Amino acid sequence: MDYRKILKDEYKRTPPKRGIYIIHNLSNKKIFVGSSLNVEARINRFRFELVQGMHKNKELQTDFELFGETNFTFEIAELIKEKEQSNFDYSSELEDLEKTWIEKIQPFGDRGYNS
Repeated sequence: MDYRKILKDEYKRTPPKRGIYIIHNLSNKKIFVGSSLNVEARINRFRFELVQGMHKNKELQTDFELFGETNFTFEIAELIKEKEQSNFDYSSELEDLEKTWIEKIQPFGDRGYNS
């Protein structure tokens, strides 16, 4: 029995986690709120871009370089439940959920990195 093939097939059938993620700067308490159809991949991409010095959010990039990677946390704040309909539009639900989180946290100016 090829367990690698079984695990690979299972991985392919598993839908990505869709939801809201938050990046916390532990030094100055600033926050970035975002959403993604594949939140784990988005967090990995953000971390990679920040480490490589090529993130498009210049304020976040500057603080990442100033305070260092150990002063940032990346977390999944909320996930959307999988729908039974195969053609469900998760994008609009994510957009609404992100707006709710942004209104709640207000990650602007001295409080965050969202614009």
